[in-house]
Amino acid sequence: MSDLFAELIARTLTTHRLGRPVRYFPAIGSTNDVAHAEARAGAADGLLVIADEQTAGRGRLDRRWWAPPGACLLMSLLLRPDIPLCRAGQLTMCLGLGAAEGIVDVTGVRAGLKWPNDLVLEGRKLGGMLAELRTEGDRLDYAVLGLGINVNVIFNADGDDADGGQTTEHENNSSFVVRPPSDLDNLATSLQMAQGRPVDRLALLTAILARTEAWLDRMLAGESPHEAWAARLDTLGRPVTVSTATGTLHGQAIGVTSEGALRVRDAHGREHVIWSGDVTALRPAA
Repeated sequence: MSDLFAELIARTLTTHRLGRPVRYFPAIGSTNDVAHAEARAGAADGLLVIADEQTAGRGRLDRRWWAPPGACLLMSLLLRPDIPLCRAGQLTMCLGLGAAEGIVDVTGVRAGLKWPNDLVLEGRKLGGMLAELRTEGDRLDYAVLGLGINVNVIFNADGDDADGGQTTEHENNSSFVVRPPSDLDNLATSLQMAQGRPVDRLALLTAILARTEAWLDRMLAGESPHEAWAARLDTLGRPVTVSTATGTLHGQAIGVTSEGALRVRDAHGREHVIWSGDVTALRPAA
């Protein structure tokens, strides 16, 4: 039996807006797609869509988001903030901060943020966010913020799991040993791997939403989350390679703008402002 379902989530949440209401699905194509459909039908700010399994989950650049069923936190929030479009990037900052702080609250694990929208731990991907906006002129109509976190997964990059790589359940569905797709080898991690024991997904969800709502309230009151978000970015201060639609840039990640763009200084001292791209940050040698 899943540890997540709508009635239990609604009773457990401590938030005033986020997760009010909640729609839970045992399996779904994409939580973001459902949130968009609900938004077009008139759903209010704060709707939470959450699932135990996504069959068509996606990340940035339409990449597939892979997650074994019942082992991850897979959710989307519908937000209708009255803000100018230029501040929309701060919504992702609030979610990233809320996720990182909620993880600390429940597990003690200090996850970092990788620009623009990943949760990372010791250089491996722990989770990711996907913001999708709908606009009217220069105003934001609504935003759908997707979040996926590897919770109770044990990634076995060596592929020596007993059943040939199929998902294996353990301890009342609390953890999974998984042979990931080849492009995830040695790249992904989970909270269970970091903590050494299974993590309560409902407690994690409750903490993340509470922390995210607090940041959203501060942002809507006029406070920018930019500095706190930048302080969590694992990307800053490192040599980086940035791949964009116009080419590849090598340089040093020196900061971020208040809207969320990455500032990179190249070898000639020129500063570049990157709004979208894939970033590889080089970690210092041990």
